[in-house]
Amino acid sequence: MSHERKTALNFGHSFYLSMNQAKARQLARSIRHWGTELGFDQIGVSDIDLNQAESNLAKWLRNQYHGKMDYMYRHGTKRTRPNRLIDGTIRVVSTRMNYMPEPMSASGSVLENPHIGYVSRYALGRDYHKVMRSRLNKLAKRIEQEIGPFGYRVFCDSAPVMEKPLAEKAGLGWIGKHTNLLNRHEGSWFFIGEIYTDVPLPVDTPTSSHCGSCRACIDVCPTQAIVAPYVLDARRCISYLTIELHGPIPVEFRKSIGNRIYGCDDCQLVCPWNRYAKITQEPDFASRHSLNSSRLIDLFSWSEQDFLTKTEGSAIRRTGFQRWLRNIAVALGNAPTSRTIVKILNERQGQASELVDEHIDWALQQHSQVSKRQQASTREHEQSF
Repeated sequence: MSHERKTALNFGHSFYLSMNQAKARQLARSIRHWGTELGFDQIGVSDIDLNQAESNLAKWLRNQYHGKMDYMYRHGTKRTRPNRLIDGTIRVVSTRMNYMPEPMSASGSVLENPHIGYVSRYALGRDYHKVMRSRLNKLAKRIEQEIGPFGYRVFCDSAPVMEKPLAEKAGLGWIGKHTNLLNRHEGSWFFIGEIYTDVPLPVDTPTSSHCGSCRACIDVCPTQAIVAPYVLDARRCISYLTIELHGPIPVEFRKSIGNRIYGCDDCQLVCPWNRYAKITQEPDFASRHSLNSSRLIDLFSWSEQDFLTKTEGSAIRRTGFQRWLRNIAVALGNAPTSRTIVKILNERQGQASELVDEHIDWALQQHSQVSKRQQASTREHEQSF
């Protein structure tokens, strides 16, 4: 951290300890108002006590549920102790912003069409990291206009931050059995981001859980990644397999992936609380380049330049062209057999990488097996006459 940032933190901490409760409450109300003007759908404040979350994370890591995501343990307790990550932090301002770009029925229709590639709805528009961090910085600058220099850092899925436990403590919702944050009035289709600060704002009351006996998310998961209520084994999760995993997708999960080529929304699509979810009013989260309804064969025909052009400013860019093709090859292997699909798979073979070729080979094997079954069925039918 720079000398200037340390100075700001120390100044803010010593100065605002003298802020009386009435002024602190008024500042918190103003922050919510300014946040609404910037497009946030809710703002809450929490302290930095994450002892329970720290214990849960340690158990999760011991069970190896993080898979290849080494960054989940690399920073130690900086993830669970905000004042170790940013010295002087005593409060966290958590924010959320709705991103659902279309009715869930439209998303469900795509998921049911094996010829179309399903992209997790959070990734259809502009990269949320950029949108959220920009708005959070604007909110922090607005606070600075009001109270003068203070210590802060903004985050959105960009550092070792326990975003969901902090948002839960701040009253933005509760962590559901699928491990996503749920809001009683607006479901779970939203991004969350934070401002770590040294200003002693009043904290909000956490929301109680309302999952009850429901297990819809557990039952619908294509790969049974939710191994217990509130426990996700990332190694089985389609979002991990199609985005985080750099190597081959384990064969045991390829059929279950279906037409999901970037992430998975199944647990959100079946959650009863998402009947209250609202379509986003944020233009940046609208679908780009028809990625909400593109055919697999068209996506698989992209060149690397096509990929770079059409994913510019998108979260999809992080997966890279080779993994993009890898994912689509699996989806094509799960699609109904046709001469067109077999032809496009054969044409791409040997043109990308060993990683892609391995998944193309698997896809072609699926169609070969289907063709053999069809031929056997035809012979049996002919012999019956």
